[in-house]
Amino acid sequence: MKRLYALPMLLLLIYLAGCAVKQPGATAGKGGVTALVNPFIGTGGHGHTYPGATVPFGMVQLSPDNGTQGWDWCSGYHYSDSLIAGFSHTHLSGTGIGDYCDISVMPYYASAVGRKERQKFSHQQETATVGLYRVKLDNQIEVALTATERAGLHQYTFPRDSVKAVSLDLGFSINWDRPSQTRITQVNDTLITGLRKSTGWANQQWVYFAAAFSQPVQKAVLYQEGSAVAGKEVNGTRTRAAFWFAPGEKPLLLKVALSSASEAGALQNLQQELPSWDFNAVAQAANTKWERELQKITATFLQPGQDTIFYSALYHTNLAPTLFSDLKGQYKGGKDQVRTANFNRYTVFSLWDTFRAAHPLYTITQPQRVPDMVRSLLAGYQEMGLLPVWELAANETNTMTGYHAVPVLADALLKGHVPQENQETLYQAMLASAAQNIRSTDVYRTYGFIPADKGGQSVTKTLEYAYDDWCIAQVAQKLGKVKDYQAFSQRAAAYQNLFDPQTLFMRGKNADGSWKTPFDPFYSEHGEEGMYIEGTAWQHSWFVPHDVQGLVNLFGSEARFVQHLDSTFKVSSKMTGANVSPDISGLIGQYAHGNEPSHHIAYLYNYAGKPWKTQEKVREILQKMYFNHPDGLSGNEDCGQMSAWYVFSALGFYPVNPADGKYVLGSPLVKEARIQVGQGKTFQITTENNSLEHKYVQQVFLNRQPLRRTYITHQEVMQGGQLKFVMGPSPNKTWGASPAAYPPSMSPKK
Repeated sequence: MKRLYALPMLLLLIYLAGCAVKQPGATAGKGGVTALVNPFIGTGGHGHTYPGATVPFGMVQLSPDNGTQGWDWCSGYHYSDSLIAGFSHTHLSGTGIGDYCDISVMPYYASAVGRKERQKFSHQQETATVGLYRVKLDNQIEVALTATERAGLHQYTFPRDSVKAVSLDLGFSINWDRPSQTRITQVNDTLITGLRKSTGWANQQWVYFAAAFSQPVQKAVLYQEGSAVAGKEVNGTRTRAAFWFAPGEKPLLLKVALSSASEAGALQNLQQELPSWDFNAVAQAANTKWERELQKITATFLQPGQDTIFYSALYHTNLAPTLFSDLKGQYKGGKDQVRTANFNRYTVFSLWDTFRAAHPLYTITQPQRVPDMVRSLLAGYQEMGLLPVWELAANETNTMTGYHAVPVLADALLKGHVPQENQETLYQAMLASAAQNIRSTDVYRTYGFIPADKGGQSVTKTLEYAYDDWCIAQVAQKLGKVKDYQAFSQRAAAYQNLFDPQTLFMRGKNADGSWKTPFDPFYSEHGEEGMYIEGTAWQHSWFVPHDVQGLVNLFGSEARFVQHLDSTFKVSSKMTGANVSPDISGLIGQYAHGNEPSHHIAYLYNYAGKPWKTQEKVREILQKMYFNHPDGLSGNEDCGQMSAWYVFSALGFYPVNPADGKYVLGSPLVKEARIQVGQGKTFQITTENNSLEHKYVQQVFLNRQPLRRTYITHQEVMQGGQLKFVMGPSPNKTWGASPAAYPPSMSPKK
């Protein structure tokens, strides 16, 4: 295994030393699965996660910020750092671009509050469990953080007799975010309200807040553009405030609630979600919410420590999308207008990543939330005219390729999560994305592919649009729209136009039909000028999840297909080009587990009669790419996708085609698992003879009947029942070798 790091090996050793004394569960959740979660996983390396307090899919993510610029601080925090600049209330989990980190608060001694110093801390004095974060700064101030859905609760314990002080900084920014308008108002001696508008990855982000102290403010100084001003309110691009409190042993508590719509909304969130000052009760309530979520899957594993990796992964899949509407149902919507919803409006849709496995996982574990996620995507369409591509705080960032709200919506509709009265609106939204004239979709429709001399990232876009169009075709068929089904099925075959039978890669082709030259499958491209995004031809050429059989047909034989698939894992991991993206990490040959385009590749052997090779590769990835320490992910967490791959694969199956309702079998890492699928039903996974050495499937039984196909269906999972794997040390090369056992594809076998 090879992973690309920006940090020297010395820091990795520091990570491991820190984690050795920071096992999760020491302060909360004893006896439950929450005790197994380690929120520090992914805070090192390129994971880009945060360790702070939140509840499942919550609006508030209360977490420390180092105040350091740089790509590996996209979440505001990186385990290599030793300084804290503040504790802010919004964070992104595992993204490759930074934003958020809004409403930053920091406790100080009275003598230091005006100096805005970052405070040193040690990981030996830092703990994180679900819904609870603690750190003792080197200046001996103890910080504890917890949260509800829309509010955060701080507890600051100062040394005896010190005069307590707190700084509230609305000008604080790291990475891409810059404040454009801020306001702080001291309403009375315990209540502070205000607003922070900013421009960054989200072009227009609004955060209204209401903050209440448990002790009266003795003195307050408000600052505008760095200078102290008189009065109880301050407005400007960069505002902050310092508050002093009387000395005493009693901890100082601070409640902060948010709303993207109004101060009134933030106040209502504060009053209703945090009515008391009982810190331990709020932390325990957060833990209980997490326990309820994580108990939806109970499992035992082959090796000690794998349970922590699994439940930490399941935890990370529950951090996004995040709640966006306040208790009034209001939120800042598209075109900068306050909107009102009669459902829970969500944001942070990292769709290029999460359509692959995270959203299919939600259809199993979050059936009550999926309809509101669907409504949220449709709200984006109704407000902006197009379905979101990468939606952040009701802003379209247009980050990455494809129109991948489509597979998320198709999957939800085909699995029964969309009421009939919403289905036509959903379909019209899909058609709007397919008919847009931006992002080279007009060129795609004209030529049946995107010519390399007509648009950048031409190969990646063509392949992804073809898949999205297949999803539209399935919805059209479901709704009885026969002509549309035929038209979009034809568009779904667009990938065939870019396959080169000589090199066996998907290649850039010019408008005149000639191949773009020179061609190097090891050449890594990242920007708009290339044929691929964040990767090489080795990684992107396999993205035909809806028609793997059609891809096999292009190769000419299953043997040739399997040989090239083998080569993907065996060739050199070296890449050429001057713009190699750090996202291309977690390498086994040219397979790059640290980036999403590779996530389905190991499962493709099932479509060519070699499922034992899938079993071999999946086990290798499970054991080499995930660890219980800060540098425990091979790439960006990407709002749950990196972890969703682990959750599915450890259970023994994976949604290669995220919208066809099929799960392709691999090699389970569990001894036994139970998935609560609703209505009192349980889907149980059992294994016989399973071990680290016994990674090959010998037989599979579904509800005690031999299963000869290499996939199961979503319906079979949700009906409840039992899936049993019989494992062994050597491949069973006859199981799953017949074409009748292959997962379905759009094209028939030739």
